[in-house]
Amino acid sequence: MADIGSVLPLFVEDTTVILPGSSTRLTVKDAVGIRTVEKYLWSSSEWNQRFFGVVSRQSSKGGWSSEEKLRSIGTAVTVSRVEASSVPESCFSVFVTGYCRFRLKRLRPSKQYHVGEVEQLDRFPGQVHAELEDVKELRKEFLSSCWRLFQVVFQGSADNTRLMFFQQMLQSLPPSRSVDIIGALVKASTEERRKILETVDLKQRLALVTSLLHRQLETLKLPVVSGKSFDHTDMLPGKSLKQSHQGKRGALDRLIGSDSEEIEELEKQIMDANLPEVALKVATKELKRLKRMPSVHPEHAVVRNFLELLVELPWTHSSVDRLDIDKARQQLDADHYGLATPKKRVLEYLAVRKLKSCLRGPILCLVGPPGVGKTSIAKSIAASIGRAFYRISLGGVSDEADIRGHRRTYIGSMPGRIITGLRRAGVNNPVFLLDEVDKMTTASIRGDPAAALLEVLDSEQNNSFTDHYLTVPFDLSQVLFIATANTTSSIPAALKDRMEVIRISGYNIDEKLHIAERHLVLKQLKEHGIASGQLVLPRPTLSSIVSSYTREAGVRSLERKIGAVCRAVALQLAEGKAVNGASSSGIKSAAEPTPLSHTSEEAHAGERNLAAMATATPTGAYSQALTVVPEMLEDLLGPPAFEQDGREQLTTPGVAMGLAWTSHGGELLFVEAIAMPGTGKLSITGNLGDVMKESAKLAMSWIRCHASLYQLPVSSENTDLMQERDIHVHFPAGAINKDGPSAGITILVVLISLFSGRCVRSDTAMTGEIALRGRVLAVGGIKEKVLAAHTAGVHRVILPAQNRKDVKEISEEITSSMELLFVEDIPSALQCAFEGGFPLRSNL
Repeated sequence: MADIGSVLPLFVEDTTVILPGSSTRLTVKDAVGIRTVEKYLWSSSEWNQRFFGVVSRQSSKGGWSSEEKLRSIGTAVTVSRVEASSVPESCFSVFVTGYCRFRLKRLRPSKQYHVGEVEQLDRFPGQVHAELEDVKELRKEFLSSCWRLFQVVFQGSADNTRLMFFQQMLQSLPPSRSVDIIGALVKASTEERRKILETVDLKQRLALVTSLLHRQLETLKLPVVSGKSFDHTDMLPGKSLKQSHQGKRGALDRLIGSDSEEIEELEKQIMDANLPEVALKVATKELKRLKRMPSVHPEHAVVRNFLELLVELPWTHSSVDRLDIDKARQQLDADHYGLATPKKRVLEYLAVRKLKSCLRGPILCLVGPPGVGKTSIAKSIAASIGRAFYRISLGGVSDEADIRGHRRTYIGSMPGRIITGLRRAGVNNPVFLLDEVDKMTTASIRGDPAAALLEVLDSEQNNSFTDHYLTVPFDLSQVLFIATANTTSSIPAALKDRMEVIRISGYNIDEKLHIAERHLVLKQLKEHGIASGQLVLPRPTLSSIVSSYTREAGVRSLERKIGAVCRAVALQLAEGKAVNGASSSGIKSAAEPTPLSHTSEEAHAGERNLAAMATATPTGAYSQALTVVPEMLEDLLGPPAFEQDGREQLTTPGVAMGLAWTSHGGELLFVEAIAMPGTGKLSITGNLGDVMKESAKLAMSWIRCHASLYQLPVSSENTDLMQERDIHVHFPAGAINKDGPSAGITILVVLISLFSGRCVRSDTAMTGEIALRGRVLAVGGIKEKVLAAHTAGVHRVILPAQNRKDVKEISEEITSSMELLFVEDIPSALQCAFEGGFPLRSNL
């Protein structure tokens, strides 16, 4: 036997006793232990060639810094593997095998590591069969008890290989080694195993382990055979032994941890669950496996969890739809202002559902900017038809198993989000919201989650959706799937083809005001503890907030600004209560605690109004309601973030307003150009994509070809528009990526303005793609772009004639207040973009 040496690095382990010959895993979490692993194991190349010591503390409370707090007997171990982990906390897993006992003589002083001077206790004889005379009888009784226990554990097994293996192992090992191995296997408490470890005398240790074996056999109510009657012929398993144990299965079940009562309850649930034939067949098969499997078996929990999932899934349980179309319409209108298209689609579904009882659930995809109510309308749809609602967030999902589940062969396997959602909803026809479906990551080594959704969202396939964990087809055809996205550009084409896309554009100012009055103000008053009669936000104030402090397609920023007003008022109310009627010291800005400006008489009036609101009566009621007028907003919210009229006076040639579509809605896009002496170079800046750069080159080519027709000044030699000068075209807001063909007409108008020296009309914005033939082609996002122009105060918009059909989606209230100019070619666009038109040369 190898010598462990006189000095060993030490680990402390209080919960597990490592006996010589047994293997286990140590979890090292303490700082000293981690430093020991890093020095002697993690960064060393000779860690598998040395011994380590494992000791326990005399008391599990407190730290251990001296040998008085450590037990004197420990185990020398060898290390076979080391693993690092950071979840849920930083630690190391050290896989060790016990080698021998040692006595800890003293600790060497060290603040970084624990190193002990030790004395080796176990020294095996050179020949494995050499035995002491006084332990022969004890060893015979020990082997007899071991063998009978193994017969019970392995009874009913047709293969005797394992029994023979244990027989040969026990006979071949020296008694000091075999008693430690059985001591690690026998059913015993931590303190009893620690006593085995600390019993150095072999005779006493054999007696101790044999008594534990007797106790375990007595638990099974089996006769204990003494050492004198021990014979190797008794070691052969026979029919009589098996028959003698009939009726004692319950005792064995208690030993191996079988939960018979809970399994019987699970069997009853399976019978009452009304499972489909396929699912019932699988459940019956797995239940039989579970009955034959001890609870300590690694697959016991896996099979049990699987059966519990089968029982809890709503195979046939459905909720009853409320098919009253009028009430559904009232519910939808009460919850949301506008959003006519999704409301209409839901009412159509209810109408068809009323005519046909068995109808597949629609698969909708609501596409629109953030804050327009995609998620909330899905909740309202579920409430209007009386169905359960479950939301699945797909943003950032990168693993196919999130959708289809893990196979049960994996450790920690679980069903996918679809099956989990059905389990929690409790019905097989809920409303499933697949939120942020456009933000799933692309295919990786863990699969493609978008591809996994193809079966879920295909109405021809989802009636037999198979989760990898469940392995039994489940019918999803009655589920109403509603997906949300900000854009369809990042959704794979195959997935988009399976969904009915409903576009939700941004709100105009009037719609935002209605939403604020009906929903946002009341919600923020409630959240800030202000009664509806204490604070009044009239429509002019809300209109000022919308136009001066928000510039978005949705209403999230508007809600935050209303919340900021409520917080400022709540502060004054609280201060007014604190001073018991004393006058408020003034309104503070929500952005920075600066006092009210004293330059405006209207601002002073607003301050007095708010101060009066903050004055409390002795009973705690407030003397009057506060009406926040527009003049008070600058003190409550700070300076306006946006001009109420977004038009700029375009007094310089080479500037025009374009319109762009983004995932957050439409935006105004200014384009600038200047000319300078040079060699005919065209520069384009502003963080542009390839398509937009090509549009600029396309516009320049068309202008150079038609320069003479529009009397554009050319170089001194009258040959080329670009000779002897360079042109620089710039798109402001260079930190934002820009791309797309819709800026083509805007770039062309800017260059025409630059070369001609004429200014573009300040009240006109434009969008459209151009072709070399001079055509103005259709673009997308017309509704969002027109709404952005209307919000910014631009009431004259040039649009491609092919987009005339898209204007029908815009409310008549907006189109009637704007001048929409539809053009088919570039000359028509130039006539609309310049004051007085842009005629051709008179002699042509």
